[in-house]
Amino acid sequence: MFSFRRRFSFARLLRSKAPQTPQESDRQFQIRLLVAFGAILFAFGILFTRFVWLQVFQFDHFSTLAQQNRISFVPIVPNRGLIVDRNGVVLVQNYSAYTLELTPSKIPDLPATLEELGRLVEITPRDLKRFRKLKAESRNFESIPLKLKLTDDEVARVAAESYRLPGVEINARLFRDYPYKDQLAHVVGYIGRINQRDKDRLDEEEKSANYRGSTHIGKTGLEAVYEDELHGQTGFEEVETDAGGRAIRTLRRTPPVNGKTLRLALDIRLQQKAFELFGDRRGALVAIEPATGGVLAFVSKPGFDPNLFVDGIDSQSWKDLNEDWKRPLINRALRGLYPPGSTFKPFMAMAALESGFRDPGYTIADPGYFTLPGSSHRFRDSKPAGHGTVNLFKSIQVSSDTYYYKLAWDMGIDRIAPELAKFGLGSVTGIDLDHEAKGVLPSKEWKTRRFAAKRYREEHRRWLPADVVPIGIGQGYNAYTPLQMAQATAILANNGVVFKPHVVKEIVDTQTGTSTLVEPQPVRDNHFKPQHVDFVKSAMAAVLKPGGTAARLGGNLAYEMAGKTGTAQVVQIKQGAKYNAAALAEQHRDHSWFIAFAPGGRAEDRHRGHRRKRRLGGSSGSADCPPADRLLSSGRPGCQPAGAAARATRCRRCIRI
Repeated sequence: MFSFRRRFSFARLLRSKAPQTPQESDRQFQIRLLVAFGAILFAFGILFTRFVWLQVFQFDHFSTLAQQNRISFVPIVPNRGLIVDRNGVVLVQNYSAYTLELTPSKIPDLPATLEELGRLVEITPRDLKRFRKLKAESRNFESIPLKLKLTDDEVARVAAESYRLPGVEINARLFRDYPYKDQLAHVVGYIGRINQRDKDRLDEEEKSANYRGSTHIGKTGLEAVYEDELHGQTGFEEVETDAGGRAIRTLRRTPPVNGKTLRLALDIRLQQKAFELFGDRRGALVAIEPATGGVLAFVSKPGFDPNLFVDGIDSQSWKDLNEDWKRPLINRALRGLYPPGSTFKPFMAMAALESGFRDPGYTIADPGYFTLPGSSHRFRDSKPAGHGTVNLFKSIQVSSDTYYYKLAWDMGIDRIAPELAKFGLGSVTGIDLDHEAKGVLPSKEWKTRRFAAKRYREEHRRWLPADVVPIGIGQGYNAYTPLQMAQATAILANNGVVFKPHVVKEIVDTQTGTSTLVEPQPVRDNHFKPQHVDFVKSAMAAVLKPGGTAARLGGNLAYEMAGKTGTAQVVQIKQGAKYNAAALAEQHRDHSWFIAFAPGGRAEDRHRGHRRKRRLGGSSGSADCPPADRLLSSGRPGCQPAGAAARATRCRRCIRI
């Protein structure tokens, strides 16, 4: 075992041995000089390598960072596109108003400036909240609105004090305006302030850059569906800034591309007429051109004023709209689900003819009710004494419930559902409006899904024999939107050819003058047998003639119209009891329907120069349906009025299924 008793000192290790001769001293100096030079050379080598890396290999990256510190891009918001009707009447427009704006980089004391401005004009807490939010999202040198839509008096007061308020400006900005208010609210929709949900969606769709500087975005209706076309392309100014972020000069300007104009298929005269004819009643009306799918009128009443939402609706107005028992925010034409009542019968007749389950001569004895084999329960007819001997033609003309109870029982739901699906019932139409409801075309599979929850018993999930009977008269589980019923009527009027309904007819680029037509999109051809279509159309035309349920409406028409009335129960009536509307609350009274098209009758009768003008839509009531009738009578000067089908109700009750 060895041990070292001698201590080693780092100082001794570093201490050089004293040179013995001048030669050794020179040699030692040269070694030290070489070591020092090598160390210096190594250090400079590291610096040079880093320099080359930064200046050569990382040049683009750091050059961009430097440019971004020196040059900023200020967005130029494009003008939002207009919306006009088929004749060029402006439905949605922009107007200019003065706004009070602040540029933070030019203001030495922002709180003091805000306090001073508060003495000149009324600045509400809401104004301050919006300003602070926009300031947090904007660059220091960007102009931020503090107060919108200044009055002339407010403009004068601020202008008089502007010399001592650096960074404060009065600028003109464009604001959205909806001159037709509630008449078009459920069609054009509205814009609103961009919220966090909108930002997340824009980020996901990689569109955020195009919304720099924008404060509004389409929220509902056409404003939302055609947001990309209406918004346009944001322009930019390249601004050179100093170290404090203050703008020095503009280097380059890329002008914005303004939004495009939407020209609709809708006719504002028909729209206003339909809205007016509803009076104080609630309901919906849809008018479609069968040969193209163009929507000529689209009414949901009551409506609301879209202007309330442009700058953010106040809490009281929002509360009033939500608590209004008439539910003005509901788009009844697009989302309201209702049993169609007897307007369902022409489609049941087509289903029976096309499936070969009935021929036109098949008759029954109508005693005023229908009973299932082995049951005493009576499914009652609207005419207690019955209609006597009824064939298929008469069943539509006089609206025999008993005939369709038996037809539904004989066919069964497995035959009914596929045939009615050909008319688009139970599926979305694909219209260019948002949040369309699908509707309910009942089937065994649907019922199983609908009542799959554990709270329902097994018998609720099974399709029971009696379930199919009320289906035949448009009751039971049937639930469709007025748009779907108008589309179904359009398919019948168009001999089975299905066109996708659309509100927008043309998209116009006002800067280039070019336009893009929304071409009619034939979805499919059902290839209905012409004799079946003509038979049902003739029966519907007889509805408006003597002996029909709407003879009063057709008596004074200068042209032939085909239609069908309908009344759908909202509350069940006990066996043997009579319906008494006066004894019911309004929301529990029956729904009234009317579908129609014009010119009506057989195909050869519709070729008298009017086929291209054939339209459809609808209105209210079995015994009271003036909106559709008068709407058809209000056609354009010099041409035969176009047909229409629609619906209105004396009450509002969405069937949520």
